[in-house]
Amino acid sequence: MRNSRQYRRVHAIATATAAALVSLAVPGCATAREDRAPGAASPAPATAAATTAPSASPNPEPTPSYPLSAAPRTIPAVREHTPARGPGWKPAAGARVVVAPADGKALADEGRLLAGELHLGYTESATVNRGDVELALGSKGSGTPESYNLTVRDGRVRVTGPDEAGVFYGTRTLKQEVKSGGSAPEGTVRDAPAKPQRGLNLDIARKYFTPGWIEDRLHELADLKLNQLGLHFSDDQAFRIESDTHPEIVSTPHLSKAEVRRITALAARLHITVVPEIDSPGHLGAVLRAHPGLQLRDVQGRVVKGAVDISNPAAAKLVDELLREYLPLFPGGYWHLGADEYQALVYKNPQASFPQLARAAQQRYGASARVQDLATGWVNDRAAVVRPAGKAPKAWNDGFFAGGVVQAAKDIQAEYWTGKENGARPPLEYLRQGRRIVNLNDEFLYYVLGEPNQFAYPTGRRIYEQWTPLVLRGTTAVPAGYGGQVLGARLAVWCDLSGAQTPAQVAEGIRLPLAALSQKVWDARTPKPAWVEFKALADRLRGPGG
Repeated sequence: MRNSRQYRRVHAIATATAAALVSLAVPGCATAREDRAPGAASPAPATAAATTAPSASPNPEPTPSYPLSAAPRTIPAVREHTPARGPGWKPAAGARVVVAPADGKALADEGRLLAGELHLGYTESATVNRGDVELALGSKGSGTPESYNLTVRDGRVRVTGPDEAGVFYGTRTLKQEVKSGGSAPEGTVRDAPAKPQRGLNLDIARKYFTPGWIEDRLHELADLKLNQLGLHFSDDQAFRIESDTHPEIVSTPHLSKAEVRRITALAARLHITVVPEIDSPGHLGAVLRAHPGLQLRDVQGRVVKGAVDISNPAAAKLVDELLREYLPLFPGGYWHLGADEYQALVYKNPQASFPQLARAAQQRYGASARVQDLATGWVNDRAAVVRPAGKAPKAWNDGFFAGGVVQAAKDIQAEYWTGKENGARPPLEYLRQGRRIVNLNDEFLYYVLGEPNQFAYPTGRRIYEQWTPLVLRGTTAVPAGYGGQVLGARLAVWCDLSGAQTPAQVAEGIRLPLAALSQKVWDARTPKPAWVEFKALADRLRGPGG
């Protein structure tokens, strides 16, 4: 009898243990059927013993049952999320950001920044624990530039990308996931930008902005996965960066070279390229105040505002000295040459109004050359100065002229802002010639202080609902087949009436337009959330730590 009782006791314990194991394997059978992904296999039915056996303990703990996760809420929205069942991930005491020693040199900045933002530890180690965030570089060619995968599974997060920028953007997604929802949802994000150039253009010539204000914008751009900051630092009103070769042209206040180095160093850590611009041959008023002998004058001796006399070799010498001085100060791969609104070409008959320019054009390019050819040659010459330093040259679209004997170099990217200025043409004319274009459409993307000349402050809603990178001029998109030549877009702040807004008002005014721009250059598809929902998310992400 004793042996029989012992057998029954052992059998009961074994049956209860089996029941507990089945409940762990099949959590909440009814819920599992309801939430199962389409096409997923049905769970195996429980055995009779498992469904009728007594509990192994008087107060059993229920096993959590998780629905399929929802896509994270971020700006820009992630392009692809594969849902999974699980609790997700949230920062916890003792959790760390972990970078493998082999990737430590490349990803230390990204890891330390994320650790500070999420109040986690940071370490370089081959061991990853539950609760940790792992950052790793993928193999070469494992994805497109700036792409990343972010996987939340088994209480851990793993972010990988083919380059440092991709991993960094994965950390921006994780940061926003925690900020918007409290945790990162279970599953895998696969993400990549639609356009390679995405950012903000800032006029610091007409209005001085402090280094701290500019650095705040860099952090804002980085969180939105924007990767360019254009700095227009020379214009008729002022020249805003310290110069060693020509200190006589520098305005007060201005940025010191040390401050610029601090800005570009921060930008590099945030994977943002600073694109400098010394605009010429127009918009040189600040330089010409110190060098009046280089000022352009018409046939009647009248001064042409902001325009340098491009027939005078001393003008080219001065501008090239400035270019060569500043090339090392900006380590990024682009240089903006300006070339817009050269006022000599606004005259009805430039050849008659500026005979010295007409003569110089014919002497250099032949009897049929005109003033526009001399202006095009000027831009080509400046491009030849910056190109050996590894800079891809850019110029405003109204600096490219049709019908001349001289054509702008093929590698100069057209920054398309207007179809209204003299010399400006519809976008298709540039695209059909094979020109690559960056979108700065003045109808949607121009934030002009004081709203002069019928400009209106752009709104995030209008950009979000009506604009795409293919809308280069006005409100009409170019054919989608040219999409590969449209390299991206920037929102542009111009300070024509510099006192119209404070720096704080400018920052608030561009906040939602930048968020909307980031969405449209990251993903070419029409965004799913309505504007009201998108704005609410942008407001939530703006809060402390956002």
